[in-house]
Amino acid sequence: MIGRVVEMRSRFPRSPWSLLAILCLLGVPARAQETVHLRILGGLANVSQYVRFEQPFWERRIRELSGGRLTAEIMSFDAAGLRPSEVLPLMRLGVAPFANVLLAAAAGEDPEINIADLPTLNPDIASLRQNVARVRPFVAQLLRDRYDVELLAIYTYPAQVIFCRRAFSGLSDLAGRRVRTSSVAQSEVVEALGARPVVIPFAEIVPAIRAGVVECAITGTLSGNAIGLHEVTTHVHALAISWGLSAFGASRGAWETLSEADRALLRSALADLEREIWEGAERETGEGLACNTGQSGCSSGRPGRMTLVPVSRADAALRERLLRETVLPRWIARCGPDCAQLWNDLLAPLTGVRARAS
Repeated sequence: MIGRVVEMRSRFPRSPWSLLAILCLLGVPARAQETVHLRILGGLANVSQYVRFEQPFWERRIRELSGGRLTAEIMSFDAAGLRPSEVLPLMRLGVAPFANVLLAAAAGEDPEINIADLPTLNPDIASLRQNVARVRPFVAQLLRDRYDVELLAIYTYPAQVIFCRRAFSGLSDLAGRRVRTSSVAQSEVVEALGARPVVIPFAEIVPAIRAGVVECAITGTLSGNAIGLHEVTTHVHALAISWGLSAFGASRGAWETLSEADRALLRSALADLEREIWEGAERETGEGLACNTGQSGCSSGRPGRMTLVPVSRADAALRERLLRETVLPRWIARCGPDCAQLWNDLLAPLTGVRARAS
């Protein structure tokens, strides 16, 4: 089944030739005598995952672990002037040899790649861990077969929750409001709630709130705090709408250039980095809520005075209904009938929700 789905949607995206000059520095690994220098395209700039984890790992730790044999430089994709949807096609072209791919953005071309982080699927990180472990072999095969990319790690951002500039008591209160979203699937959830989705880049959320373009925004608990969202909104909901998975991988050419010893070292080191990022995401989900509401436990953010909206029984029931009646059917409509079987094979046993081909 997985093989059929992987073959189902093979196609070549438009070649982003205008971006090649920007990314020429990202070429294949550079060798100087015994040293291999890696060029890394990382995740979102200025958020915890990049600043606390990715950047120190590539700039310092990999040199230490390899005894100086491996060195690296890293640039976030947004600092490189790229849209997140452009990263994976650039890896297939070999322009970006090692890169962090936001799966929700890649899902525009391949909806099944983000199967483990569909909005409303994972109300807590335990559910997310379970579902990612289940689909990981499928994601690895998809990246290998369609993009010539070797999957080396899967990262997650902290929970993405709803911030609003005026009071609300639960999900049903969002009807009629304009809400910032970051993906098609998030937009479908917002529409199902009777609200109006507006897709806005992460860096533009606060200006959009200030200008009245949107009244609410879905983004990470701590990353929202980092950009000052707690200063322009008043209420934040505790329910995780989604999380924000990303896949770190290497283009086949770059990966095969490395020796077996270097590949083994990278796999081992990246497994440790992945674990640290997941632990950080779990910790920062709670810390972000604490910071935004001015509670104890805020050590790295800026204390705010927001009101925390708890997850009510009505919210929990509505989340399950949204998954069953909106998120899953619309995902299958975009993904194709084979994806219904993919869901039923992989996640229906864990979620208790079965899919029907549209």
